[in-house]
Amino acid sequence: MNTNYDTYAVAIIIAFGSLIIGGLMAAAIGFGERDAFFFALGAATSAWLAGYAVFLDRPRTFMILVALATVMAISSAFVLGF
Repeated sequence: MNTNYDTYAVAIIIAFGSLIIGGLMAAAIGFGERDAFFFALGAATSAWLAGYAVFLDRPRTFMILVALATVMAISSAFVLGF
């Protein structure tokens, strides 16, 4: 196991914040869905903070923030679908 968690934190910030959830935010803007945009924005913020939870060695906070980001991203996709 790698004891250097900084690389994992940077990967989480980049992957969730900019690529996945950024695309979801762009889709929400494109379709004009305000609620979906705010869910995606909340998911991006939660995922961004999860990266800092790894930096600060807070595993329980990390899991809560990742779960919150996942639920909000699914909610955003659900709003876009209907």
